[in-house]
Amino acid sequence: MDLFTHVVFAYLLSFVIWGPASPQYIAAGALAGGLPDADALLFPLARRFPLLEHHGITHSILGVTLVAVAGSFLLPFLPYFPHASTLLYFVAMEIGGLSHVFLDGFTHFAVTPFLPLSLRQLRLDADVAINIAMLTLTSVTLVTLSVERGTVPFTIWVETAWLLSAIYGGYLVMRGVARWRAEVARKREGFSTVAPTTNPRVWTLLDRQETPDRYRIRYRRYRFGETAPGPETSMEVSKIAPTTGPVRTAQEALERTYLAALHRNRWMAMRAHAGEAVERGGVFEVRWFIVEVAGFGRTLGVRGEIDRATGEMKLHSGFFRRPTVVRR
Repeated sequence: MDLFTHVVFAYLLSFVIWGPASPQYIAAGALAGGLPDADALLFPLARRFPLLEHHGITHSILGVTLVAVAGSFLLPFLPYFPHASTLLYFVAMEIGGLSHVFLDGFTHFAVTPFLPLSLRQLRLDADVAINIAMLTLTSVTLVTLSVERGTVPFTIWVETAWLLSAIYGGYLVMRGVARWRAEVARKREGFSTVAPTTNPRVWTLLDRQETPDRYRIRYRRYRFGETAPGPETSMEVSKIAPTTGPVRTAQEALERTYLAALHRNRWMAMRAHAGEAVERGGVFEVRWFIVEVAGFGRTLGVRGEIDRATGEMKLHSGFFRRPTVVRR
C-alpha cells in the first residue's frame, strides 16, 4: 500500500477504536501507521545492515513495538499532542503500526512480521500494492475530512468518518472474499498461484515456469461472481539475445525481443508477463505486458516493432491497452 493509504487507514481504524472524544490517540495511531515506511530513509545503511531494508525490521512486530514504546514517551513533547496516558499512547501506536504491517501483507508484497526471530513471510495476495482505486479513495478521504474539519457541524464530521471507515472495511472484506473464491477456482482448475489485479473483481490464475533458457506461462482470468474462469492463455519462448537478420515468424519476433523488453522495463521482469507479436507489413508489432495489471483495460509493459528483414527493433515501455488476443 502507498504511504497515504496507510496513514488514512490507521486514522480511521483508530477513530473506530477510540471514538471522536480522544483525538490524541487517533492522531497517534495515524502517525504510527505511516512510520514503518520511514525505512526508505535508511537505504544507505541497508546495504550494510539488511534488517534495515524496506519491508525489513520496521515492518515487523518487534520494530513496531519499539517505535510504539519510544513514541509513547515522546509524543507529549510534540505540538498538538497533550499529556495523556503513556500506556494508551503506546496501545494507539502499536495498533497503528500493526495495521501498516497487515495492509502490506494483505497485498502481493511480502512482509516478515516475526523478524529477527523468523523469516516466515506474510503475503495474502489479496490486493496489489499500488491501486488506482484505493489511491483515489484515499485522496477523496483526505480532502473530505480536511475540508469538513471546522467548517461543518461536528456531528456531520463524525458521521463522515464513520461512513469512510465502513467503506474501507467493506473494501478489505470484498477483497478477502474475492481472494478466497479465486483460490477455490485455482485449485479446481489446477493452477499454482492466484494473483490480484488492479481491478478488485478480476483475478489471475497462474502457472509460470522459468529457466535460464526458457520462459513459459499459462493463465486464466477469474472474475469475482462468475462461476467459471475465462479461456486459458499460454505462451512459451526461448531466451535469445537480440540479433540481426531476417525475422520469419511471430514466435521468432517474440523470442528476439524478449530479453530486450525485460531490460527496458525492470518492473515487468519482476512480475508474471506475457507477449504477442502481429505481422504488420514489413514489421512485427510486439507487445509484452504484466498480466496482473487490469486497471481501465490498460497494462504496464513494453511495446514496439521489429523489422522483418533486418531484425532491427524499436521498443519503449509504458501503459497501453491490453491485447485482446495473445498467442496460445
